[in-house]
Amino acid sequence: MATQPIRIGALASGNGSNLQAILDACGRAEISGEVALVLSNNPDAFALERARRAGVPARCIDHRHYSDRETFDRELVAALQQAQVDLVVLAGFMRRLTPAFVDAFEGRIMNIHPSLLPAFPGLHVQRQALEYGVRLAGCTVHFVDNGLDTGPIILQAAVPVLEDDNEESLSARILEQEHRIYPRAIQLFAQGRLRLEGRRVRLLDSASQASTALIHPPLTP
Repeated sequence: MATQPIRIGALASGNGSNLQAILDACGRAEISGEVALVLSNNPDAFALERARRAGVPARCIDHRHYSDRETFDRELVAALQQAQVDLVVLAGFMRRLTPAFVDAFEGRIMNIHPSLLPAFPGLHVQRQALEYGVRLAGCTVHFVDNGLDTGPIILQAAVPVLEDDNEESLSARILEQEHRIYPRAIQLFAQGRLRLEGRRVRLLDSASQASTALIHPPLTP
């Protein structure tokens, strides 16, 4: 399937490690496109510095300067539309988007969440997973809708929870997988291989896969 280069707009509020993974993947031509603009609501976000080091336009639009969420979101929309982005990616953006934003880029906003959705939406996800006692945690790339981490799922990666895990160690192992699957999901979008059918995301031209199961702890005799 032919691949059309895409222009990506990224929103980030903090360190921006997923942004860096995306920038690196673009640099290695693993994503058929470029990050055209990085926006942050936090003037101290290191993500802005990551963008500048990569030669990508970066701008802070501080939400504290706006009277309400919708007005702030419309400012984000205007900046992204001016940059002519094809896809918006959330890379640790710590603001819930209003319909004013989501409707402007319907079907063209991705987020990554550090759990196997629909389990553990929201914040402090690894803490929730450990307190619940799950055996498998992980991360999810999904399209964004008007709910909280409720959009259609694109890719997921499972991470076993180890006996001596704490919130920090589990988070670190999940983050490694985030850096793998987020660029992959973006490339699938760039290739035109994602078809949204209701709540299901169909992957076009996908090779047949063997039916396998991941069991943790492993079954032993």
